[in-house]
Amino acid sequence: MWSEYGKLEGSAGIVVGVDGSDQSLCALVWAAKEAERRRTPLHVVTAYTVPIFAASSMDAGYTTMDDAIIRDGARSVLNKALERISAYNIEVFSRVETGDAAAVLLELSEEADLMVVGSRGRGGFVGRLLGSVSSALPAHAKCPTVVVPLRTAGRLPEAGVRPPAGAPTEQTVEDVVVVGVDGSEQGRAASLVAAEQAVNRGLPLHILCALPPFSGSLAWVPAPMDLEALHEEISEQLRAGRAWLQSHFPDLSMTVQLIDGPPAEILINRTASVELLVLGTRGRGGFAGMLMGSTSQSVLHHAKGPVMVVPDHDDPRLADRAAFGSVPED
Repeated sequence: MWSEYGKLEGSAGIVVGVDGSDQSLCALVWAAKEAERRRTPLHVVTAYTVPIFAASSMDAGYTTMDDAIIRDGARSVLNKALERISAYNIEVFSRVETGDAAAVLLELSEEADLMVVGSRGRGGFVGRLLGSVSSALPAHAKCPTVVVPLRTAGRLPEAGVRPPAGAPTEQTVEDVVVVGVDGSEQGRAASLVAAEQAVNRGLPLHILCALPPFSGSLAWVPAPMDLEALHEEISEQLRAGRAWLQSHFPDLSMTVQLIDGPPAEILINRTASVELLVLGTRGRGGFAGMLMGSTSQSVLHHAKGPVMVVPDHDDPRLADRAAFGSVPED
């Protein structure tokens, strides 16, 4: 029920990609719950490509599978997905698209408020795997993207799938939204979105900054006093950042934490026990080595709970950050 390829029918809302895998079913149920909470439409999409095989004969050429057969399979996947979320009080739109799943979803992200995908897909017919999608979409989407790992199945029993071996079947989730910051403009933009998420959920916001161990080119730092001074400088910037954020969200409860350790490892561990982790797509400048693109990618690949990635975007609220002092140079 879409107007045309790449265009959402009706008002924008949440777009979720499904492929029939357990991972995508978890993402589907998470997206349905989020759509119901936001009272916004849910757009469910699956995409496929038609495989082409080289012919091994004297008359070299190519042969393709019947598009109708593959499309019927995709429609079956979509129908089962719609049945899974039929109990939710939401407006649902659906469509089978022909084309690369990542390309289809990236184009839809230009109109959507939020994109949701599973952490990866599983086999099945060619072209509907979400593994490449969950890597490409957060990095290039025009709106925030939430990646929902299969381990989240313990939080979503209605999805009807089992968590992977070793994952807890029931998870105790702390009612808090966490945002990872690193002093970059991207981190500040992500903190604004995280604050909005916390307000909309009626939850507190925890601002987390991880300071990686000094090694390699930073091993020249000569004395403990230098590390203490660095900690104090970063702490001052975090306090200023919190004051700035609080000015835009005066009624939101916020806490700030500066912790020593590898950022990716710390953030991954937090995903296991919090409602939502929010990150920027990449860091730039700020505190060297923290929350760079590789960190966000690592968190996405190993997360134990939903992770929202916020793309670079212009937000007029960023303009008054300097009024609160202590802004790191990008």
